Amino acid sequence: MTTFLALHYWAGSGREFELLRPLLPPGSHLLAPDLPGFGDEAAPAGFDYSVASYADWVAAYIEHNELEDYHLLGHSMGGKIALLLAARRPAGLRGVLLLSPSPPSPEPISDADRAASLAAYGQPAEAEKTFSKITSIPLPEAERQQVVADNLRTTRAAWEAWLLSGSREDITTQMTQIAVPCRLLVGENDRAISLATQRAQTLPLLPAGTSLVVVPGAGHLLPLEAPEEIFKDQYASDVVL
Repeated sequence: MTTFLALHYWAGSGREFELLRPLLPPGSHLLAPDLPGFGDEAAPAGFDYSVASYADWVAAYIEHNELEDYHLLGHSMGGKIALLLAARRPAGLRGVLLLSPSPPSPEPISDADRAASLAAYGQPAEAEKTFSKITSIPLPEAERQQVVADNLRTTRAAWEAWLLSGSREDITTQMTQIAVPCRLLVGENDRAISLATQRAQTLPLLPAGTSLVVVPGAGHLLPLEAPEEIFKDQYASDVVL
């Protein structure tokens, strides 16, 4: 059985992928852990919140769950982690599905936006504003509440580390080591990491033949805004081995 190991966005949690479960390709299942510092997952002692440390944590999770045939599904921050792990060529990895990923090069965040995000930590009103910014397709009230709640239960250490360090990390030199198929999905109206950014900073560094799928009308939260698009078309038929 093929496993999709889903890695969530910054200030989110693994539960963002729940809508994907009934849409999975036949013969596959989904694992969606909370990453350290997010959701219900406490960071291990000494954890430094770097992209490499997150990749190490995911590798340990793969070993613990004895995954031998799996695909990485990385959203936003989770996409950058997935790319670094894929560059290590772990055994059993069959492909990488990227949903509006943080690019391998530093994310283009202005100093003003970075400062505003740092100051927004733990503030319900700011969490509501973030929800409005990162979504474009209207979502049910329960999903809005989920996104806001996940934002507010992020630890300060994980929040600040990504803004000050993780989002700025440059893993471009490792991208040539990726040896599995990749697919890139981006929301047409993504205001968090724009389509232009993905075309300039992500797509050129992915393996030759990687497809870019633009999801009409969607913003940044593709697993919630357009879950039916995730496994569509050629990729869905290719993953069942």
